[in-house]
Amino acid sequence: MQRTILITGASGNLGKEVVNVLHAEGHTLLATYHHTEPEETLKQKLAFSVKVNLQHGEETQAMVQRLIQQFPNLDAAILLAGGYEGGSITETSSHSIEKQINHNFKTAWNVVQPLMDHFKKKGKGQFVLMGSRPGLNPEAGKHSVAYALSKSLLFSLSEIINADAKGTEITSSVVVPSTIDTEPNRTSMPDADFSKWVSAEDVAKTISFILSPVGHQMRQAVYKIYNKA
Repeated sequence: MQRTILITGASGNLGKEVVNVLHAEGHTLLATYHHTEPEETLKQKLAFSVKVNLQHGEETQAMVQRLIQQFPNLDAAILLAGGYEGGSITETSSHSIEKQINHNFKTAWNVVQPLMDHFKKKGKGQFVLMGSRPGLNPEAGKHSVAYALSKSLLFSLSEIINADAKGTEITSSVVVPSTIDTEPNRTSMPDADFSKWVSAEDVAKTISFILSPVGHQMRQAVYKIYNKA
């Protein structure tokens, strides 16, 4: 089943793998980016790409409306955009919390809000949100408090989407990876055991399953991809 899918953060390390996996399956892919423009080889796999600051509500909503007009079959959104910041409770400022909420929650909310209206008019649609272990597990979140708090909002948002869409073919799922094996993560944690991490490709394949006819039947799903980490 071919889908028309919006991917935010498509030029990131995980975003690239998601594009590669879903393009190989024949889906129509629409992508947003902010700081880093997709490489030409990646752009060739996209039906549409646009630079947008997802933290800005009006700018994002205008972009989503343009996409809906141009691609009325848009029926899924994979919301990968976000950022990380460490720090314990005593090390975390109010500014850090606000910054992380802007990075990790508002970038999703500003897409979900207008797209939910579109999905309701179609009677179907699917959201895939990118959670995190710190956002789910307080023990894991105590060293990255602002990040954990911002990510925890995505679990609540997913539950609210599912409650609001009960009885329809609109669903929301959250993917929760442990450390993803990327070059930046290897550089920042050179002494870690990389074999315990999860590959970006495996996370992308999990997202592909969620979008499949079988995965679409799951309700209120949280997919934990931890490997041995």
